[in-house]
Parts: sequence; C-alpha cells; structure tokens
Amino acid sequence: MSDNVIRVENLYKEYRLGVLGHGTLARDLQSWWARVRGKEDPNTKIGHDYRSDGKKFLALENVSFEVKQGEVLGIIGRNGAGKSTLLKILSRVTAPTKGTVKIKGRIASLLEVGTGFHPELTGRENIYLNGAILGMTKKEIDKKFDEIVDFAEIEKFIDTPVKRYSSGMYVRLAFAVAAHLEPEILLVDEVLAVGDASFQKKCLGKMGEVAKGGRTVLFVSHNMPMVEKLCPRGILLEEGSLVCNSDIQHVLNRYKFADEDEVCRTPATLNLPNLGLEIRQVYLNKEYTNIKPYMPLAVELEIYAKNELHGLAFNLTISRDNCDSFIFSTSTMPHNNFEVVIKPGLNRIVCHIKELNLCSGTYYLGLGVSFPRVETIFFEREFLKFKIEDSMIRDSVLPSIPAYGLVYLDHTWWMSYGQ
Repeated sequence: MSDNVIRVENLYKEYRLGVLGHGTLARDLQSWWARVRGKEDPNTKIGHDYRSDGKKFLALENVSFEVKQGEVLGIIGRNGAGKSTLLKILSRVTAPTKGTVKIKGRIASLLEVGTGFHPELTGRENIYLNGAILGMTKKEIDKKFDEIVDFAEIEKFIDTPVKRYSSGMYVRLAFAVAAHLEPEILLVDEVLAVGDASFQKKCLGKMGEVAKGGRTVLFVSHNMPMVEKLCPRGILLEEGSLVCNSDIQHVLNRYKFADEDEVCRTPATLNLPNLGLEIRQVYLNKEYTNIKPYMPLAVELEIYAKNELHGLAFNLTISRDNCDSFIFSTSTMPHNNFEVVIKPGLNRIVCHIKELNLCSGTYYLGLGVSFPRVETIFFEREFLKFKIEDSMIRDSVLPSIPAYGLVYLDHTWWMSYGQ
C-alpha cells in the first residue's frame, strides 16, 4: 500500500428491504420455509404485502479511493448518499457485499452519539474499555487519562454512568477518547454538530493536531465551512456512487450545484474548427432570466475536443449595455494560478463566483478564448443575457481595476474530464 493507509476498491454494499427477523429462530425458519414453497409468510402482519419483501437497495456502488498517511479527507454528500455506510464498513461495524477494503493501522471511530460506550459503565470505565479495544495497555491509558478528562470538561461526572450524560457530554467524552488514545486513523461522522460552537472549534484544532502528528482523519459533515477549513481533499458521494475525488474546493463546488432543478443549460454552442474544439453548452446555476442578488453564480463550459491542447485561456466578463467598461472580468491566464489542459473528449471548465453583489438589471455574460499574448481566437461580449431581480444594492461602481473590471467578485476556477 506504500504510504496509503486506506485503499477501497470496487466497494458495494447491498441491503434487502423489508426483510426482518421475527425474534426467534423457529419463526425465522418457518418464514423461510414458506418463502421457499411460494406460500404466504405465516408470521406476516395482516394487510402486509409479503411479496414486497426482499427488494434490494445499493447503499454503495463501485466506490474506489485511497487515503494517504496523515491526510485529512472530507466525505460529503446529501442524506442517503452512503457516507455513514462507508464509515461503518471502514470501522468494520458492517461488512461489504462486494469489493475490498485494505487498512493499515488502528482505527478509532466516532460514528454516532453513544457508539462504543456501555451505558451502565461510568465515564472512567468507558475510557479504559475503549483503550483496551484499541489494544492499549492500562499504563498507556493512564498517561492519557487526565488529558482526556480535561479536554471533555466532565471531571465532575467522570464516575457517573454515561447513560445519565446529556448528548453534549456524551459527544465531548467520545471525541476526547477517540482523539487522545492515539489511533493511526480517526473516523468522525457528523457527531460534532451536537456540541456547542466553542467545543466544535476545540475539536477542529485537535483533528488538525492529529493530522500534523502523521495520523489520518476521515471527516463526514454537512457543515461545509468546517469541511473546507479542515480538509485539503474530499470525495463526493451521490446515491451510493463516488462522483468526485479532488481538492476540497472542487468537491464543494460540485456539491453545491449538483441539484438538477438548480441547473440551467443555456442554448449556446460555439464551434472552433481550427482548434478541433466545440463548446457544446454553457450552464448557469439558476434560470438565467431570474438570478437573485447575493447568490453564488457558477458558469460551466462543456467542451468537446478532438486533440489535447495546452496554453489556451478562457475569459469571462459581465457587462451592461449602458456601460463601456466591463463590470467584472476574469481569465484562466497564469496570473490566476490556473492552467488549462484540454484533453481529447469531454472537458468541463467552471468559474464559481461566490457572491453576486450586483444591483437589479439586465446583464451580459461575455466569453473569450485565446492564446494569451499571441492570438484572440474568439470573443463575444454579449454571449448570454441574464437578469438580476429584487436587489437592494443601488447603482454604483468602484474605481476601475484594470485586471478585473469595475468591481472584483470573489471567485475560483476548476475543471474536470469525462462523464
């Protein structure tokens, strides 16, 4: 595995819906025998359609990725995307249906409130129990004990059974145990949402320390600012499939604009036969005649190329018909630290403007393609037309900034390939 501590290959997890045990082996055998003979299950409730039992559901489908030692990986996706299922497989709480998972090192998991704690045992006893599960000796746990209790801030209740803890106390102790007992790999699944803001900040700092110490962290959360701050890289799951594995900003952009009802394909096609290049579609993240102020704006170019191309720059501008200067202008030129490499087949280039701080009115999106300082291949100032409605921002402009037009809108560029 070289420096990889986790390798997931072609992972599948399948569940059978509606199939539950009846509480005793005798009844389970009775139900199984009825199904074998094609008869109605004698243990099924009246009115229940036994034929719906046995439907299959893929919680994970053909997921593959690797994690290096000391890496902090964010795992994001909507509810039901398969994030928690993935962590449960990595934690060996459940087994995969198909595929392989190779892990090098001890794992500490914080999957949900209460996981790994015995409710009848005290906080002190659960610390030693979890340390023993991780393979630590009593002497090793003794060295970490005071540090764990101080971090969790539950010194008064350390000898109280944890079943009497509040959810916040539970999480504080669980995280302190998981982070301080020196596992090589730490898995954290959303539970920090239970803690207060100061404790969340404390946990983020601790996870950063864990990573700097050469240990690996996998972090699942719906708190995107927290994920962005902590994780340099991320993966995005959609309906059980891994759809993006890249730097965290790229993954977050893909996540924010994944909903089909929030994406509009604009009727714009541009052929550049001399380059063997075709811009087949231009997308805006909302219907381009009804864009709201303050919202993000993602402009995506869907490009098909016959050959590999280097050195091209793509330019975007925003202008109004009553203004000679561009309101906003950006480019993939080197001063933006973004190099475009067009590969044969389908390419996607995205410019994500974080907040559209413009007043109400009609605007034009301009598009340009060039070899910087050599040749302008194409430029159309009014390539697309869109409107901003109901803005509270009044008509005003800042002094001209040559590189970006009249105003600067915070933005990032990224690209991807294939389907």
